Amino acid sequence: AGHGLLDDENIVLADIRDRDRVFEVFEQQRPDVVFHAAALKHLPLLESAPAEGWKTNVLGTQNLLEAAEAIGVERFVNVSTDKAANPTSVLGYTKRLTERLTADMAERASGTYVSVRFGNVLGSRGSVLPTFRRQIEAGGPITVTDPGVTRFFMTIPEASRLILQALLLGADSDGGDRGIFVLDMGEPVKIVDLARQVIRLSGLTPDKDVKIVYTGLRPGEKLYEELMHETENLVPTEHPSLMVARPRFVRIQTVRSQ
Repeated sequence: AGHGLLDDENIVLADIRDRDRVFEVFEQQRPDVVFHAAALKHLPLLESAPAEGWKTNVLGTQNLLEAAEAIGVERFVNVSTDKAANPTSVLGYTKRLTERLTADMAERASGTYVSVRFGNVLGSRGSVLPTFRRQIEAGGPITVTDPGVTRFFMTIPEASRLILQALLLGADSDGGDRGIFVLDMGEPVKIVDLARQVIRLSGLTPDKDVKIVYTGLRPGEKLYEELMHETENLVPTEHPSLMVARPRFVRIQTVRSQ
């Protein structure tokens, strides 16, 4: 909506925590396809306020899934994160629950319900590149949590294609449930190497014109991310860069009762 793709008449203001409002919107709009990318994702803030992550990421996802089922949505894609693969943070645990709730709905609903697990999307809101650019423009220093920290990266076009490809593969599969789609993201990148490259691309010299300062890993943060848990047994799909993990399930009824 922020890029002029939608006019004001097509924008709906709602909070996914508000169950009645979510059901109202779905009843009014009656979408065929839902891309669920609404989440709280600021890692340290969620560590300090885990109940907020629970309310938005878990209960909000539950509201969307049940509203989608109620009107017969044909295809639902839950956008997840590699932090859900072997979680050590509130963000990771809540997103892992969204994967399991989505898998539960895939078993019960008539439509296709799948999750897509991302690494870091370059240039997206909150990613390191805009942060590094701002720090360079301010004269430095660039802050990196740890010299050994690595992450998987993908571009915005790659992320967009992954969502669409997972949607199509999920719909083409027997029974519609292909679980959690994971992009083969190649080798993880050292954040400090990325920082040095951004400095060079700005026409400056690392450690001379712009210093790099290490600030220490934040609560819940891992030195390296994993795209899968050791029990998930990723299997290839028809798409050369996409794999699929079989999810465990959390019953939506269980979440509601607790």
